[in-house]
Amino acid sequence: MAATTDLRARAQSGYRRRVGPLVDHTVRFGEYVTFIARAIAAIPYTLVHYRKHVIRQIAEMTFGTKSLLSGGGTMGIVLAMSLAAAMMLGVETYRGLQLVGMTSMSGMLAAIANTRELAPVVVAIALAAKVGTGFTAQIGAMRISDEIAALDVMAIRSIPFLATTRMIAAMVCVLPIYMIGLLASYLATRAVVVWFNGESSGTYDYFFHLALTPTDLLYSAIKAVVFAAIVTLVHCSYGYFASGGPEGVGQAAGRALRTSILAIGIFDVIFTFGLWGLVPQIPGLGL
Repeated sequence: MAATTDLRARAQSGYRRRVGPLVDHTVRFGEYVTFIARAIAAIPYTLVHYRKHVIRQIAEMTFGTKSLLSGGGTMGIVLAMSLAAAMMLGVETYRGLQLVGMTSMSGMLAAIANTRELAPVVVAIALAAKVGTGFTAQIGAMRISDEIAALDVMAIRSIPFLATTRMIAAMVCVLPIYMIGLLASYLATRAVVVWFNGESSGTYDYFFHLALTPTDLLYSAIKAVVFAAIVTLVHCSYGYFASGGPEGVGQAAGRALRTSILAIGIFDVIFTFGLWGLVPQIPGLGL
């Protein structure tokens, strides 16, 4: 009887070791999904009750420690990343089209690639690296010092106050840095194709403006705004559920950055197919 009981206890222990981590990850995933759903659902409540805090977050992201402008802010990071990525896009676009004798189409590819893919993704990654990690560290520090528990005790809804306000501020502040990054990518690609490779500027500009439409710009801006919301919610959720002291907060910031970059890649594919379709069309070319 004792041997049977011992064998059963070993089997249960082995089962817990194998299944326990999966159950823990599933529960944690459910907590994150619930957090994100509650943060999104609280947008009307936040705009009514915490609008001053939203304005404060916008000011903080624009001119404070997470400044878009000064101190190597997000604007400078986006500008540098956009220039580098767009220059490589110009180099590879021109070299690829040169193989088939169609370098005159460089302007068309530059307009499509920069607008639909490059600019929104670069802005989102820069926002995650510069602003999102700050959100994780700040909220995580509040968690381990019991400040979030104090907010709940004072009947302040912690998720709208901490996460939804930051999400709204990020969605507002991402538009100017997105436009700067998009303009920089246009100029960098044109410089590589026209100035460095000697392509006709008139031909480049003709196909560029032929392929670029206001609808593309609108859809691209929508992607940038949605990516900003995704980045903010991911980083705030990791900070909200951080544990283990300062070391745990640092680990949460690293995991949040990895998760947000992965989410950007997944949702970029979804939005590209959803907004432009599986078979995109190019106005003016009959394609």
